[in-house]
Amino acid sequence: MTHWNSLRARGLAAAVGAGVLIPLVAAAAPASAATAVSCSSSTHAALAAKLQKDIATAVSGRSGTIAVGLYDRTTKTTCTLRATTSFDSASTVKVTVLATLLWDAKKHNRYLTSTETTLAKAMITQSDNDATSKLWKQLGVTKIKGFLAAAGMTKTVPGSNNYWGLTQINVTDEQKLLKLVTAKNTVLSDNARAYILKLMNQVVSSQRWGTPYGAPSNATVHVKNGWLQRSTNGWRVHSLGTFSGHGHDYMMTVLTHGNSSMSYGITTIQNVAKVIHKDLVAGGG
Repeated sequence: MTHWNSLRARGLAAAVGAGVLIPLVAAAAPASAATAVSCSSSTHAALAAKLQKDIATAVSGRSGTIAVGLYDRTTKTTCTLRATTSFDSASTVKVTVLATLLWDAKKHNRYLTSTETTLAKAMITQSDNDATSKLWKQLGVTKIKGFLAAAGMTKTVPGSNNYWGLTQINVTDEQKLLKLVTAKNTVLSDNARAYILKLMNQVVSSQRWGTPYGAPSNATVHVKNGWLQRSTNGWRVHSLGTFSGHGHDYMMTVLTHGNSSMSYGITTIQNVAKVIHKDLVAGGG
């Protein structure tokens, strides 16, 4: 299993000295000032109220900064918490890299090469960093910015100097991306969307933590996680997930930093995911 941290062993040791990556766990940042969870639904007001209460309970008492996004097409329910707060993307940006690759290929009316499909599969299913770096360099920041503009992801800022894991993301833009991946649109072709979802469904078992936690056993799960440790704000731990089947169609983004360890961040995300899945299934559609 490859991690962002493995970059240190692959010719980027200088980044450690620059304070970009460090091997030691930084102390957890104090909990951010209380920010209210906001949920709304045009058709299921009681469900929205329950989600709002349960998500707030799930994040209460957890240190660090937590941002949450939920959209359920079935019940037209939206929930947000710190939707515009920026985070270092870590490996969640790999979904954007793949989407950019497919968007650009469509513009040039071509299929992916065998090399590109090999790299894409490793990047998403194993979170392979070398594969990501190769695709990032091939595309270049101009094309990535072009996709972000087309997708309306106006607050996402690509990492400079090929540090793709330091791309700035927020819940609002990640939810826009997941909406594009999961429903017909003019930015990504149906084939492109199906390909992204296929790979997100094939993520290795050791990386299927986070938003899938507590998902209905009969749901089709698509996930991409990210984790990165830096000298400030401790561990960033993120999870993107989409869930479909048996009358349900929803997507979830949980971004965190200021975690004392990777496992602490995972627990925070899973506390949120568990109540969301439970409430949505109980709330019908």
